[in-house]
Amino acid sequence: MFKFKSSRFRALWNSGKSTPEHPTSVGSVPNQDVSPSTSRDPLTHSLSEDSDSQLPENPSRNPVETLRSTANPTCLVASTSTATAQVPFSGSSAPSTMSDSEIDLQTRLVFPHSPQAPSWVGPSSASSIVNAPASMSSLAGAHHSQMMHLPNADARHHSFNERGWPDELPKLPEMSTKRADYLPNSRKSEVEQLCERESSGADLVLCIHGPAGIGKSTLAGHLSDKFRFDGRLAASISLDVCVTNTLGSEAIIKMIAREIGSIHRQAIPKIVEAIDQCHGTSLETHLQKYILEPLRSLKHPQPLIIIIDAMDEWPNHPRFIQALAYLNSQSHIVKFILTDRLKPCASHLPGIEKISIYTYALGPISKEAIKAYFCKHLQTVPWEDGRTATSADVEKLTELSGGLPVWAATVIALLWHQFNESPPHEILEEIVGSRRQVGGRLGELYHNALARLFPSLEDRKQLRRYLGATVALQEPLSLSGFSTLSGIRSHLAKRIQFALSAIQTRSPPPGSETMVHPAGAVFHLSFIEYVQATTTEPSFSISAFDSHSALGLACLSQVRNLPPLSSVSHLCGHQRYAVKYWQCHASKGTPRLNDQWSQTEHCLALQMISAEKQRQWATFFVESLMPGHTTSMTIDSGQRGGMVNISGKLYKVLRRSGEDCLEFRVACLEVAVRIGGGDFRAWSRLGRCYQAWGKSTGRSQMYEEAAAAFRYALRLRTNRSPPRAESLVKLATALWRCYKGNANIDFIDEAASLLHRALNLCPPSHPDRLSVLSKLARALRSLQYYRGHPGIKALKKAISPFRKALATPHPNRPSSLNALASALKTLYRHDGSIGKLIEAVSLLRETLALRPSPHPRRPSSLNALANALKHIYQHDGSIGTLNEAVSLLREALALRPAPHPRRPTSLSNLANALLSLYKHDGIIGTLNEAFSLLREALALRPAPHPDRPISLNDLANALRFLYKHDGRIGRLNEAVSLLRESLTLRPAPHPRRPISLNNLANALRFLYKHDGRIGRLNEAVSLLRESLTLRPAPHPRRPSSLRKLAHALQTQFEQNGDVDVLDEAISLRRERLVLRPPGHKHRKSGVKDLVQLLVKRREATGDDRDRREIRGLKAELAALRGKKAKK
Repeated sequence: MFKFKSSRFRALWNSGKSTPEHPTSVGSVPNQDVSPSTSRDPLTHSLSEDSDSQLPENPSRNPVETLRSTANPTCLVASTSTATAQVPFSGSSAPSTMSDSEIDLQTRLVFPHSPQAPSWVGPSSASSIVNAPASMSSLAGAHHSQMMHLPNADARHHSFNERGWPDELPKLPEMSTKRADYLPNSRKSEVEQLCERESSGADLVLCIHGPAGIGKSTLAGHLSDKFRFDGRLAASISLDVCVTNTLGSEAIIKMIAREIGSIHRQAIPKIVEAIDQCHGTSLETHLQKYILEPLRSLKHPQPLIIIIDAMDEWPNHPRFIQALAYLNSQSHIVKFILTDRLKPCASHLPGIEKISIYTYALGPISKEAIKAYFCKHLQTVPWEDGRTATSADVEKLTELSGGLPVWAATVIALLWHQFNESPPHEILEEIVGSRRQVGGRLGELYHNALARLFPSLEDRKQLRRYLGATVALQEPLSLSGFSTLSGIRSHLAKRIQFALSAIQTRSPPPGSETMVHPAGAVFHLSFIEYVQATTTEPSFSISAFDSHSALGLACLSQVRNLPPLSSVSHLCGHQRYAVKYWQCHASKGTPRLNDQWSQTEHCLALQMISAEKQRQWATFFVESLMPGHTTSMTIDSGQRGGMVNISGKLYKVLRRSGEDCLEFRVACLEVAVRIGGGDFRAWSRLGRCYQAWGKSTGRSQMYEEAAAAFRYALRLRTNRSPPRAESLVKLATALWRCYKGNANIDFIDEAASLLHRALNLCPPSHPDRLSVLSKLARALRSLQYYRGHPGIKALKKAISPFRKALATPHPNRPSSLNALASALKTLYRHDGSIGKLIEAVSLLRETLALRPSPHPRRPSSLNALANALKHIYQHDGSIGTLNEAVSLLREALALRPAPHPRRPTSLSNLANALLSLYKHDGIIGTLNEAFSLLREALALRPAPHPDRPISLNDLANALRFLYKHDGRIGRLNEAVSLLRESLTLRPAPHPRRPISLNNLANALRFLYKHDGRIGRLNEAVSLLRESLTLRPAPHPRRPSSLRKLAHALQTQFEQNGDVDVLDEAISLRRERLVLRPPGHKHRKSGVKDLVQLLVKRREATGDDRDRREIRGLKAELAALRGKKAKK
C-alpha cells in the first residue's frame, strides 16, 4: 500500500492544517517584521525582498494545495490579488516608479500564465492580469468584467463572456507555471543582444534554441516582461501545455489574437471582424485577419512582439512556422520570438528557407549565476539539527548543474519537499556525491528523487501505473474519473500526485486541484523523456504503447456500458472522455495488422459491444467533436463490416471539419484497418489522411506513416491493371516527401523504383503517364547527384518516353516541360551534348510562353531559361545569348520586389550572369552592378539562412574579380573572410561542404600568389584533400576535386621541388582521366594536364620512363584537336 513515509506529514494530511514549522503559505509574502529565523519559500514569492506588499494567510485552503505550496519551492499556485506596482504599458503615459534593479527583482517568475507573478509581469493572460490597477491604461481596460463597447463591430452575432471576449476565441489550458526564477543579470548579455536584434534587425522571426532545461522559457518570460514594460509586447503564450495533436494552427492563431486583445483593447474590433471573415479560409488569411490587421490598426511606431514559448512541444508546429513566411514583408508591424529545442534550419523543416529568420543558440547559465542561486536558496531550506550546506556543497552543486537552471531548481525543490522521510542534509549528501557526467545529470537527479519519494516496490508499481496513465492521457479528468479509467484508487492517485509535485514545473489553476492533468501539462519535458527512455531503471520506466493500450481498453468498457441518454452532454466526464478518445488510444496501443489485432483484448471487447451501442457511440463521438451535427440517421452498423463501416463513415463526416479533427480522422481509419485487415481501400485512405496531416503540419513523421500505409495497401492489391499504378505513385509521392523532410537518399531509391513500375503500367495513351514521367525525372535527378553514373543511366532511359508523352496535350504541360528540360540539362552537364541543351532551351521557351505575366511561376521559368542560355553561351561564346539571359533575369528580378522571399535568388542569378558579361567585355560598371546585387542578396540572407553560404561564395567570387581589376589586397582578404564563414555554416557532413572547401582553397592560392606565404598554400592543399575525401567515387564531382588538388600540388612542387608531391599530383590526374573516358567533353583538358605533369617529372628527374605514355597522350590530344577543327 502506498504510504506517507513522514509521520508529521501523514498527520498534516489528515488534519488539513498548515504546517506549523513553515506557516507562510504559497502566495503570501512575509512582512518586514518577520524574524530572520523564519523559513521562507525561496521561489514562490515573486515580489522583491524589500517589497512592503503583504498577503494574509488562508487557513481554510485545501490541505493538498497547502502541502504543495509549502513543500515545493517552485510552486506558483498563488493568489492573483497581489497589489502591483504601477508600470506604464502600451498606450500609457504613466511614469515608472521602479529602477532597473527593482524591475529585475520583481520579474523573477516570468513564465506564461503564472497567477503567482505580479499582474504586470509574465506573458499576457486573461487570468493573470484581471486585477491590474486602473492606472495600467489599456491593459487594465481589457479585463473589466463589463461588456466592452466594440466600435464598427456587430456584437449581436457573437456571444461574449463576462470579460467582453467573444466565446469563439479559444484559450490555452490555464496551467500555472512554477519554473526556475529569473536570476537578475544572469543573462544580461543575451538579453541585450536579443533586444538589439529585435530593434535593429529586419528578420520576422527570432528563434532561441537550446536543449531542454537550459532556461529558454525563463528567458522568454523575461523578454516578455521587458517588451511589455517598453510597450512593445503584442502577445505571449506558452505551448508546452499543448500535449496532443488536436490543437490546429488556426486555434493557436486565435489564441494569439485573444492575447493581443487582452493587452491592446483597441485591437478588439478588428479581431471580432476576423471571427466573421475567416470561416473556411487559409492559414495565411487567419494570420492576416487575426494578427496583422489588428496590430496594424494600433499604428505603433515600432513592430510589436509576439513571443511563443516551447514551440516544438506543440506537435503541429511545423505548418504554423511555414505559414509565417506570409508575414515576411510585415516585420515593421509584427515580429515573433520563438523558443525551440532544435535549430529550425537544421531540422529539415520543409519551407523553412522561405522564412526571414534569425536563430540564437542559448548556452548554459554562468557558474557565477548558478552559484548565487544556490547561495541564496540553500539558506531558506528547513535544515534540521543545525545541519546546513557548506561552501564545498555549493561548489559541487554548481559544478554538477552544468549551467542548467532546471537542475538547480529541482535540487532546491527536493530539499524543500517534506514528503521525504530523510532530512534535507541527507538528500544533499546524496546529490553532491554524484559522479555522473553532464549527459546523465538530469536523469540521475530524477532517479534519486523518485527513489526517495517512492522507496518500496509497491510504491513504485503504483507510480509507474500513474505515470503511464498520465503520459497517455489526452485531456484533464476528475480524480474519480481518472481512477475509473486507470484503475488506480482515488486516494492513491491523490497521494502520488502530491509526492510528484516536488518535480512538477506547472500546477493546475486554483480550484482544479482535484483534477488529473496529462503529464506533458505538469512536468518538464526532460522528466517525461526520462521515464520513457530505454536506459531508465525498470522500476521507474514506462511504455507509452502499453499505457495507451490500458486506457483504450478501459474506454471500450465505458463505451460498452453507455447509459441510454440522448446527448453526450448528459454523460459524466470519464464517459465523455471514453467516447472521444478510445479510438486514439487503441490506435497508439495495439498492433496495426489484423492477425495481431485479433489476438488483443481490445478486439474481444469491441466484439462484445452491441450494434445499438455502436450507433449510440458514433452519434456521441461526432457530437463531442462537432456540436450540433446529427449523424445517428446516417450510420447503420448493421451493414456489412460493422465497426469498419462506422469508422469509414465517421471519417467522411469528420472531413467536413477541416484540419481540426485530423487526428480523430486518422484514429477512425487506424481502427478500420485493424478490424478490416485486407481492405486495401481503407489502407489507402489512411495513407491519404496521413499525407494530409503531413501537409497540414509539416511533420515528416506523418509522411513516413503515409508511406507505410500506402505500402501495405499496395501489398494487398493483386490486380496489375493501371489503377495499381495509382497506388505506386501515391507511395512514391509519400517517399519523396519523406526524402524532403530528412534527406535520406534511400527514400528516393525506393520512389524511383516504384515510378519505373508505375510507368510500365501506364501505356502511352494513359492520362497519368506524363505525370509519372515528371515525378520519375525529378527522382532520378536527385539520385544522379548522390549516385553519379547509375542515376544517369536511368535518367537517359526515361527521356525518350518523356518526349513521346509530351506530344499529347496535358493540363500540367508547363510543369512537365520544365521537368524534361531539367533532365536534359542534367544529361548535358554529364556528357556535354549540346543537342540536349538546345532541346532544353526550346522546352523552356514553350514553358515561358505558357506562363505569361502575372503568372506566379513566371519568375521561375525566366530563371530556368536564362540558366540554360548561360550554358549555351559557355559552349559557343555567343554574346547575344548571354545578353538575352541577362534580359530575362532582369525581368525575373522586377517580378520579385522586396520583400519577396525568392528575391535573393533572383539577385544572385542576375549578378552571376553580369559577372559572365564582365568577363566578356571587361566593363567595370557591369562588375560593380553585379557586386552591388550580391551585397543586397547577402543582406537578405542573414545567418543562419540556409542559402547564406551560397551568397557568401558568390560575393567572394565578385571580390576576386575586383581584386584582379584593381589589385587591392583588401578585396582578397574580405573574400577569404566570407569564404571562411561559408565553410563554418556547412559543417560535415553537409552535402555542399566540398564546394566551400574548394572556394576557400582557391582564394588562399590567390593570396599565396600575392604574398608568397607558404602557409596559405599548405592550408589550401589541406582543404582540397578534405574536399576530395568527401567526394568518393563514383561522386559526379570527384573529377573536379581531383583536378583542383592536383593543381595545388603542382604549385607546391614548384615551390619546394619535392618529387613525391609531383608523383601524387600525377596519380590524381591519372585517376581523373579514368573518370573522363574517351568521348567525354572534358577528356581533352584531362589529357593536356597529365601530359604537362609527366613532362615536368621527366625534366626534374631525368627519368625517361614516362616517354611512351607522353607520346600516346600527345597523339590523343592531336586527334582531339583535329576533331574540333573539322567541326
